[in-house]
Amino acid sequence: MSDLLTLAREGPVTTLTLNRPELHNAFNAELITALHAACEEVARDAAIRVLVLQGAGPSFCAGADLNWMRESLGYTHEENLADAGRLDAMLEALNSLPVAVVGRVHGAALGGGVGLAACCDLVVAAEGASFGFSEARLGLLPAVIARPVVRKIGPGHARALFVSARRFSAHHALTIGLAHEVVPDEQLDAAVARLVADLLRCGPQAIAASKALIEAVTGLHPAEARDYVVGAIAAARTGPEGQEGLRAFLEKRAPRWAG
Repeated sequence: MSDLLTLAREGPVTTLTLNRPELHNAFNAELITALHAACEEVARDAAIRVLVLQGAGPSFCAGADLNWMRESLGYTHEENLADAGRLDAMLEALNSLPVAVVGRVHGAALGGGVGLAACCDLVVAAEGASFGFSEARLGLLPAVIARPVVRKIGPGHARALFVSARRFSAHHALTIGLAHEVVPDEQLDAAVARLVADLLRCGPQAIAASKALIEAVTGLHPAEARDYVVGAIAAARTGPEGQEGLRAFLEKRAPRWAG
């Protein structure tokens, strides 16, 4: 594992920490590669049920590293295509993880950092956190992160924030659906812990299937989506996890996966 991030395991919960605090966990090519590898490692481990994504130091992730941006001035068109493709692949690996992903956001979440947050299933933000898409002020655009971001906040909010490049607060992030809970900075860890405890009460296969369900109903033709949802509930009801969950409910006990 790269020294640019850490993976810490505690039972079924793994915490992935971006570890470039002196640079506010800004992206470079190495960090993107390490994040992609970490997501693949989490996806392979069936014992992991929740992933917490956070940043070390004063910020969650402040977008692109200045040195990386300086290097990109000399990239050819083909090198830019490859570079952007690696970022897109990393975001897709995070977005498609079959486990619940909780974003713990504090400090600055800018550009690619907002892209990471948009790939999380649930985001808890500190009141002091600030968000923004600053690319337009550099004559650029938030192109690669647009796929998860627009899915999360919708085209109307994306247009306003992409073209203005303005910073916005954690409470505004909550209003537009980018964050799901905002708490005082000193309560951030407790809020994440409560959310993780709630997630561990849910069936792990049900979480994975629910994430796949959302992708299916938003991407399939209506007739195909109808077949998918009908098949999905039939499979869940007859599967071992669904059978255990229903029996536990009727018998007024905790299901086995909840310990």
